[in-house]
Amino acid sequence: ICCLFVKVQLRPAPPVFPSYSSMSEAVVPDALVSPAVSGLYGEKAGGPTAVDFSYVGIDAILEQMRRKAMKQGFELNIMVVGQSGLGKSTLMNTLFKSKVSRKSVLATAQEKIPKTIEIKSISHDIEEKGVRMKLTVIDTPGFGDQINNENCWQPIMKFINDQYEAYLQEEININRKKRIPDSRVHCCIYFIPPTGHCLRPLDVEFMRRLSKVVNIVPVIAKADTLTLEERDFFKKKIREELRANGIDVYPQKEFDEDAEDRMINEKIREMIPFAVVGSDQEYQVNGRRLLGRKTKWGTIEVENIAHCEFAYLRDLLIRTHMQNIKDITSSIHYEMYRVRRLNENNTVVAHANGIPEHHLAAHEM
Repeated sequence: ICCLFVKVQLRPAPPVFPSYSSMSEAVVPDALVSPAVSGLYGEKAGGPTAVDFSYVGIDAILEQMRRKAMKQGFELNIMVVGQSGLGKSTLMNTLFKSKVSRKSVLATAQEKIPKTIEIKSISHDIEEKGVRMKLTVIDTPGFGDQINNENCWQPIMKFINDQYEAYLQEEININRKKRIPDSRVHCCIYFIPPTGHCLRPLDVEFMRRLSKVVNIVPVIAKADTLTLEERDFFKKKIREELRANGIDVYPQKEFDEDAEDRMINEKIREMIPFAVVGSDQEYQVNGRRLLGRKTKWGTIEVENIAHCEFAYLRDLLIRTHMQNIKDITSSIHYEMYRVRRLNENNTVVAHANGIPEHHLAAHEM
């Protein structure tokens, strides 16, 4: 596994989706903050201030959590999976408006198709408006590029489980770290070739197996090769095949927390898979500089929702659901792995001590 660290600066832009509940911030009105608390954080003290004697200040915990999170920074690990030539590196560069992909950082000569699937990760320290994030992009060159692609998902499945195992071992240490490094894969973006017909058996088998261990977000790569009618038909066909094969992609319906989440997530589920176009080239259009792909008949604007659905994907991954994606990874996918592994260890210990399995099962119940 290759790891590099790069520091980049991002440019802000308004989100398309409504803000997710877990990402919201609360600001305590100045008039309700006591002089002692104001002075503690170096704010202006003195002067006439209206004091509400009924105000306790419980909601200030949100500001305390925000300050702590700003100091610690955040971590996000994204895996990209798909055949060569589908624009995985370009899309990641477009998402973060920086050269964050493996190929962009390494800048090597034309790579040969690897004989087996390789897992390569590159980490970057990103900062925007004082918020620091360690972004890790995990690439899987070689996936789906062979004549025989049987069991080609196994190295990817093993890598994901290895990260869970590493986190588990750190967690069960007697003298464990105050903050355990999180290398768990939070999201897997799966690139579907723009055939316009249906999913391939490889697509179905990969998503069916991997959706049980990681959050999968399917996208139609290079969607500008399809007409609007072909794109809509293809998206509808893919949704039908996902339902027919019992594939639950992110956001999973069973994890909706309340009616508000359900309403927001239903709109997203109706759009999946996102038909995206990636580009890290800027062009001048009507006096505006924007990311796009220039053709003989015009410029395809990457962030224009009338041209493609890149903006919806960006908002899902970064602006509205990032924390939710990490929470589901920790509380659902990792927890299932942890329970399974600890049960296996208990069974091994029980056998070593000569305890019958039915006694162990009764004890667990």
